Amino acid sequence: MAALIAHLNLAPPPPLSPKTKPSSSKWLFFLPPPQSRSGTRSASASFHPVQCPVDSSPLSLGVGIGRTSAIVLLAASLLVADPAFAYKGGGPYGIGVTRGQDLSGKDFSGKVLIKQDFKTSILRQANFKAAKLLGASFFDADLTGADLSDADLRGADFSLANVTKANLSNANLEGALTTGNTSFKGSNIYGADFTDVPLREDQREYLCKFADGVNSVTGNATRETLLCN
Repeated sequence: MAALIAHLNLAPPPPLSPKTKPSSSKWLFFLPPPQSRSGTRSASASFHPVQCPVDSSPLSLGVGIGRTSAIVLLAASLLVADPAFAYKGGGPYGIGVTRGQDLSGKDFSGKVLIKQDFKTSILRQANFKAAKLLGASFFDADLTGADLSDADLRGADFSLANVTKANLSNANLEGALTTGNTSFKGSNIYGADFTDVPLREDQREYLCKFADGVNSVTGNATRETLLCN
């Protein structure tokens, strides 16, 4: 309720004085001073009372309650519709769908998943073939056996991720993030582009043992991007 009041920019009315005490047949409302064109109110402006007659009949009381409910619903709808209160981030599927979820075998092939959040998700045998995953986060995710062939993985975060036995053929991993624990063991990297990927030295030497091919998009040879001797 406090957040609702703050959002609607309302202030509590001043305490009633004996001179302004409403009669038994009237309600006293305190309305805020009108806003200026700039959307601000003068600091010296005070709330002014408005008296409204009240019919004490049950029918009138019901109408009053109905109107009050309508005002409350309208205020709530403003909060929902206000873009400032809408959740942002997490990509097109939303953070609650792909982060920390078991998405094993799910088909994301050809999808546009820019900056999608897959942190800590289980993505075993998931299909990301030809998906656009620029800046996507696979932090601490399990990508065992996933198909990432032809995927655009520029700037993706593979920190602490398990990318073993994955298909990375012809994938573009330019500028992707990795840590010492990121594993590409047993993965198919034919034609993959590892330009500016900070691999651990022993991981780099391991990948160089079977690195081959040229990326069809960047034209870079896999061995060259891995800085193989």
